[in-house]
Amino acid sequence: MRIAMIGGGYVGLVSGACFAALGATVVIVEADEHRFNALRDGRIPIYEPGLEELVSIHRAAGRLHFVNTIDEAVDGVDAVFLAVGTPSRRGDGHADLSYVFDAVDQLAGALTGPAILVTKSTVPVGTGARIATMMASLRPDLAIEVASNPEFLREGSAISDFMRPDRVVIGANGACARAVLSALYQPLTQQGVTLLFTGLETAELIKYAANSFLAMKISFINEMADLCEKLGADVTQLAHGMGLDHRIGAQFLHAGPGFGGSCFPKDTQALVRIAQDAGAPTRLVETVVAVNEARKAAMTGRVIAACGGSVRGRRIAVLGLTFKPDTDDMRDAPAIGIIHRLVDEGAIITAYDPMGMDHARFQLPARVTFCADAQSALRGADAAVLITEWAEFRALTPADLCAALRGRTVIDLRNIFDPTAMQAAGIAYYGIGRPQPPAINQRDRRAQTPYREPRRERSLSVL
Repeated sequence: MRIAMIGGGYVGLVSGACFAALGATVVIVEADEHRFNALRDGRIPIYEPGLEELVSIHRAAGRLHFVNTIDEAVDGVDAVFLAVGTPSRRGDGHADLSYVFDAVDQLAGALTGPAILVTKSTVPVGTGARIATMMASLRPDLAIEVASNPEFLREGSAISDFMRPDRVVIGANGACARAVLSALYQPLTQQGVTLLFTGLETAELIKYAANSFLAMKISFINEMADLCEKLGADVTQLAHGMGLDHRIGAQFLHAGPGFGGSCFPKDTQALVRIAQDAGAPTRLVETVVAVNEARKAAMTGRVIAACGGSVRGRRIAVLGLTFKPDTDDMRDAPAIGIIHRLVDEGAIITAYDPMGMDHARFQLPARVTFCADAQSALRGADAAVLITEWAEFRALTPADLCAALRGRTVIDLRNIFDPTAMQAAGIAYYGIGRPQPPAINQRDRRAQTPYREPRRERSLSVL
């Protein structure tokens, strides 16, 4: 089969490379000059484990091609996928569909025969119907079917998510679209993957509903972490006990500084607006959005409290900047707000992230010092803040921290370190939702005062 993928960003590039791995011939259209030049020259403009090798293999095999205009891509294809950005529209939280409709307009002028147009982008319910109406108006001479094939790719494990998915969702009302997409995904269905056919609107809504539900699990366990701190319980044990219930599951029950990234913040906000416009408000999702914003805002207060009530003139080492490990994505990363507020409070920041620093430079204050490795960031710091749980940070021992830090305070916002080992090494350790160990000595007693959320931030957590 031959397909065109409009958009060479995260979704388009990963999906295109994976379709090529399934045996299709894929042409990816990337209009951004810098991104296209990188792809043409064999450079991958995003970080995703395994992606560079996958692209190289199937490009060499002649199954993966890159062009910069739609006209070059659509001749003789069996399906055209739309994988352009749908960011939150500034000011109201609705998805910005300008890139989608611009691509549709260009496609209308480029198509020379019947076509199946498939939305991979996350789009509000009703977008597929609007695209069908547009194409019928612009190209009444062509038989064009519109389908929805939402992606469920997690950054850091996107290739395995595509090749071994829980399910493949296809929203299509036409028999031709169903047949073509069934054939495209046949290598997966032969391995037992479920191919779920729905109506167009249902498929569009599934993506928003799934992401919002997962975001709700994160916000729930974060609120349980706060409760654990008040009651002397341990959220890591609580989450384990909950996750053993197969009705709940262990995934997305890891307490932390709140969710970020390219999907959850955008999709929860968009679902809230979609539901409000439909006259069926999603109160739970509205609360998830509010709780998460309050969560990220409150993290700076935890750091300041752990440092004795002030960070002015204190050197703080920040480990991890991206919203999650195994990606270079800084979109809505909790580290952004935390670092900005610490700098505003007079802190001196040294930071390190294995993959995200190039992007972080454009989103963090100029006064932040970016370091070549974790030890360089930690060396001489008064306190360390762990924000993103990269594997190399898990390997840091209490001895490593003691040798590098000038102070003995560690704020672990991902609960990756062992509190007992930290305490034994003489470190004032602060996790999330864990019982606070007693002060090591009188000198550290002030630094170990239990965190209390500022009044102005606590009020944000309730709608």
